[in-house]
Order: sequence, then C-alpha cells, then structure tokens
Amino acid sequence: MSAQPARAYFGIGEVLARLRGEFPDVSVSKIRFLESEGLIEPARSPSGYRRFDDADVERLRYILTAQRDQYLPLRVIKERLLPGSAAGFADEPSGDGSRTMSRRQLLAAAGINDGQLAEMEAFGLIRRVGRAYGRDALQVASAAAVLGKYGVEARHLRAVRAAAERESSLIEQLVAPMLRQRSQQARNQAGQTAREIAAVVLRLHAALIDAALAEAGFPEEGAAQTGSQARDEYRGASA
Repeated sequence: MSAQPARAYFGIGEVLARLRGEFPDVSVSKIRFLESEGLIEPARSPSGYRRFDDADVERLRYILTAQRDQYLPLRVIKERLLPGSAAGFADEPSGDGSRTMSRRQLLAAAGINDGQLAEMEAFGLIRRVGRAYGRDALQVASAAAVLGKYGVEARHLRAVRAAAERESSLIEQLVAPMLRQRSQQARNQAGQTAREIAAVVLRLHAALIDAALAEAGFPEEGAAQTGSQARDEYRGASA
C-alpha cells in the first residue's frame, strides 16, 4: 500500500457551495462554460464526473473575481493564468494598461488604516489579485471611508456588494451573445455595451433612491443633481 495520502477531490456541487458565499450567482452552467472555454480543466472520474481539487477552486475564484471586479474578458483572464501554478494565476497583472498598487499605496491613497482595509476585505468589498490592488479597490476604499464618517461600517455594505454582483451578472448575460462571436471587434463592442448599460443602471439607482427619499418625507432639494453626479463618478472610475 502506498504511503502517499489520497488526493482530495470535490464534486461540482461542493465547488458551488465553497464559492457561493463570495459569488452568489455562480452556477453549474457557468462552471461548465468556463471549462468549455479552456480556463479550467477539472479531472474526470472513471464514470465521467468532474472532480475538482483545491487548485481548481482557487483558479475558479480568481476567474470570477477578475470578471466581477475588473470586468476583464475571458481572453485576458486566460492569458494571465499560469499553467502549473498552485494558485493558478500571476501575482501581478499583465501589461495591458491596468493600474495596480501595493497595500501600503492603497492605504495612503484612500486615507484608511490597515484595520479598516482588513475589514473591507473580510466582507468582500475589496479583493486583490496576488499582492496587487486594482483601481477599483481605491474607489471602493475611498467611498467606504467617507461613509464611515456617517457611521456606516463595512458589514453594512454587504447588501450594496450583493446588488452590484446581481447587476453585473445581468449585464454579462446581456452581452454574452457578442462574446460568443469570439472576434476581437465583438469583444470590444461587448465591453463598450457593458459600460453603457452600467451607466444607465447607475442613473436608475439615483432615480430610485431619490424617489425612496421623497416618499420618506425628505426634502427634494438637490435631487436633480444626483443623476449627473452618478454619471460623473462612473466616468471617473472607468477612465
């Protein structure tokens, strides 16, 4: 008998259970699609069932995070994945124009301390790729820091994060037909369309919040500016 311990494998249902805390919209069809695109290659049992190990789960976590937080197309994510790596991805983003910063740089730029950042990470508001933080991390950290002055804690923002994930999933579904065309022109068009839809969603958010505040009896002074401010903030974040 071999002294080597048996390798731990997970079924696709177990993988979903491990990921859904961070990615509520992940599904069996999503994982199968990523496999068909060559981003993951789970082992197979003699009867043909997929068998995932810890490295496969971490690889999936990286792919889903890159899609959700950085809006990266699968082609770019696939290029960043490193074959044979235990984690399955590079510590630093490739040279495609992405701006990253270290933990120390993020703390200084956002004006927060290490404890605050750790709390934001614990509640899934901020995620890093390897050792680097993206531009989105600065936007989130800065906004959360301002809200903190009003007594809003990171745990209170989980609902905001969940709503953003659901809306991102909707946008992804809307542009999926473009991505399936596989041409670079179609992918570029999908990215542009996704951003345009996101801008409209932000305006819708502003209108719905204004309406809710009005129903609650708050004065409507300055409400007309909310939509314009949301557009400006979105353009700044995506520039």
